[in-house]
Amino acid sequence: MLEGVEAALAAKFEALFPHLDERQRRLAIGAEARSLGHGGIRVVARAAGVREGTVSRGVAELESGAAPLGRARREGGGRKRAVELDPGLRPALLALVEPDMRGDPMSPLRWTVKSTRHLAAELTGQGHRISAETVADLLREEGFSLQGNAKTVEGRQHPDRDGQFRYINERAKEYQAAGDPVVSVDTKKKEVVGNYKNAGGEWHRKGEPVRVRTHDFPDPELGKAIPYGIYDLAADTGWVSVGTDHDTAAFAVESIRRWWNSQGRGAYPHARRLLVTADAGGSNGYRTRAWKAELAALALQTGLDITVCHFPPGTSKWNKVEHRLFSHITMNWRGRPLTSHEVIVNSIAATTTRTGLTVHAELDTGAYETGVRISDRQLDALPLHRHEWHGDWNYTLRPEAYTQVSDAPDPFDQPSPDLAWLCHPTLTGMPAPEWEALITTLTTLHESQRETALDKRRGHRPRVKGDGTTGRRPILTLADRLLATLLHQRLGLPQVAIARLFGVTPFTINRRIRDIRQLLEAAGHTIQPADQHLATLDDLRCLASTAGITIPTEIKTAS
Repeated sequence: MLEGVEAALAAKFEALFPHLDERQRRLAIGAEARSLGHGGIRVVARAAGVREGTVSRGVAELESGAAPLGRARREGGGRKRAVELDPGLRPALLALVEPDMRGDPMSPLRWTVKSTRHLAAELTGQGHRISAETVADLLREEGFSLQGNAKTVEGRQHPDRDGQFRYINERAKEYQAAGDPVVSVDTKKKEVVGNYKNAGGEWHRKGEPVRVRTHDFPDPELGKAIPYGIYDLAADTGWVSVGTDHDTAAFAVESIRRWWNSQGRGAYPHARRLLVTADAGGSNGYRTRAWKAELAALALQTGLDITVCHFPPGTSKWNKVEHRLFSHITMNWRGRPLTSHEVIVNSIAATTTRTGLTVHAELDTGAYETGVRISDRQLDALPLHRHEWHGDWNYTLRPEAYTQVSDAPDPFDQPSPDLAWLCHPTLTGMPAPEWEALITTLTTLHESQRETALDKRRGHRPRVKGDGTTGRRPILTLADRLLATLLHQRLGLPQVAIARLFGVTPFTINRRIRDIRQLLEAAGHTIQPADQHLATLDDLRCLASTAGITIPTEIKTAS
């Protein structure tokens, strides 16, 4: 009979046990054993396939009369946590994730991403057996979480950083109270035009994203777009000029000119001054001379006093145009390939905010020359008034006529106008025809050597500009360099004195003399030392005076 009972119990337990936890199974077999009476523990144990001691524990728990636990195990039951079994686990983990604070600064994971998988593998290698999931639990207990980088460190801060912020704020309040325009300007990140991926996403049917190119190499025909923004603080309006050539000072000021002629003049009909806030660098930087020259022309054209206040270096994110205009433009075209200039202009013009921002955009296909040099004389001629507080960052261009100083480059085979007196045969040791022949020979050799070296370094022929030139005007012409070499090698004048005479550094003179020596060797020309040697500029002036050479006034008075 007991065999039939055991078989029935086995069938019952097989159907019931998968739905019970450990304690519930123990109580169930205990109840069955109690109902069978003497010998029931053994029968139930065989039917359930467990130890008789497990059945006895179930019977004892039922007979104890204790209240239900409400849980599968009593307090303290089950396997111990890894940190309890291994007291050194937690310190070892913290030593890996914070090596400079809690552990060895030469941590094995110092140059590796600290994922839970890498951390678990390293701890296991150190003798602490642990899974990646347990590592994540321990890190959360210690107050860790996955975090990205936070852009908060601005680098070395200028001591007058906060003072300049206050100065800009006071000027802006002053202008706005008087009804004068205040604009924030800057160049947005250049955008590659074409069917390229753009960060962000748009709603499309699942599995049907916009297909774009796999590589972001610029299209030689479409090129790049250069958005230059003007944000009107009081009106909450933006103007963006999308350039296609170069981000130069001329392009920046032309964008401001277009904004004034299109919107500014109508919005501020009685304005006699304009306040511009700008970054410290780039095409509208405080060190950019061409920026000041272009603004002077704009001030004269519009009749406005144009005041510029620059944010200190490293604080460009505080410029209003960045977070009041550019950020909204970026969000408006997120996930949309900028396939053409038309798409870019229309996307910018469609930018709005719930606070009322409106934006106007235009395409500027004009060409803007790079490498424009503004000489000291040109800069001094500008109607530029520097403010008492940081005149380098704060200045005003007045609408006054100024002398247009020519900046046409001197011919490379001719000396600079203020150095032409040094070509006298007494100083060069050669008559005029011989001097001209030598200059012609050296110019040919110089151009040949220079183009050969540049072609090798660039890997292609030079890109010639519209005027036939290939780069910036040299500081010293070839004739200037030959004169410096003659003064040094023939007359023995020290390079330091020559540098002061030519208005450059001794390092520049040293390099140019070395270059001329190589050209002279290639031409087979030797400079013969003169009988008279000069030690100072005063000696040079005396020699020139004796020979009847007319010296420019500024050279006479120079120390």
